[in-house]
Amino acid sequence: MKTLKLVKQNTKIEFLKIRKFTTILSVFLCASAFISFLFFNLNFGIDFKGGTLIEVKSSSIIEIAKVRSSLSVLDLGDLQIQNFGSEKNILVRVENQISSSKSSSALDELRSFGEIQRVEVVGPKISSELIQKGITAIIMAVSLMLFYIWIRFEWQFSLGAIIALIHDVLITIGIFSFFQIEFNLSIIAALLTIIGYSMNDTVVVYDRIRENLRKYKKLDLYSLINSSINQTLSRTVLTSLTTLIALFSLYLLGGEVIKGFTLAMIIGVFIGTYSSTFIASQLLLYLGVKRDWTKNNNI
Repeated sequence: MKTLKLVKQNTKIEFLKIRKFTTILSVFLCASAFISFLFFNLNFGIDFKGGTLIEVKSSSIIEIAKVRSSLSVLDLGDLQIQNFGSEKNILVRVENQISSSKSSSALDELRSFGEIQRVEVVGPKISSELIQKGITAIIMAVSLMLFYIWIRFEWQFSLGAIIALIHDVLITIGIFSFFQIEFNLSIIAALLTIIGYSMNDTVVVYDRIRENLRKYKKLDLYSLINSSINQTLSRTVLTSLTTLIALFSLYLLGGEVIKGFTLAMIIGVFIGTYSSTFIASQLLLYLGVKRDWTKNNNI
């Protein structure tokens, strides 16, 4: 009885007490993300859409209207022109493949506005292959995580972890869709990193829950899960905080090239920490877990 009282006293924050609210919140966010994806789709970058990307840098402010007017006479097709980091840098996207003569003419026109920093050309065949490979990479990562958790724990843990992972990826993609932030290969890399980060965070909590299941067989599951989350809370907060400090530094000082990647990572760390604490853990309460992990513990 003393042991049970001690464990209950360690549960300082009743995380599961707001499980109905967090469930409704997560369902709302996932549904909103799905609807946003259906209506707005993703703002695919040149990696996935194909075409030509040209970056121009100048010592003075570049007026986008003048650039558009200068390039419109070349009949390049669908043009996207935007500032890149500052008003002295611009990115020009030509979605359609253009001939070498038109490409040369476009570069000549752009040189009148500033210095050409880079030119990237992606064909339609390559872009479609990149989309397929990106989707395949995410599916494989989630599937392998499912297998790993199933082997290490039990099916309830595995199912809870995978639902939490899908929750994290779906909401992150939904945010990119809703705000029409450019979605390119670096975002795929960020999503795969988020999957690994979120899974690691979830495994830490699950491992503590499993240890407590072995120790305290008479303690009700609600109190046991709350206690386990509290016991790993300092580790979760410190890991998330130090990761976010590095990510915010990269986002503010790393330049425009990696801004999309770091933004996806920042969103993923917030959502991953939330899901491992509130979603993955409470799913075990709904699914139930076995208590007889070992025959040697009689507490």
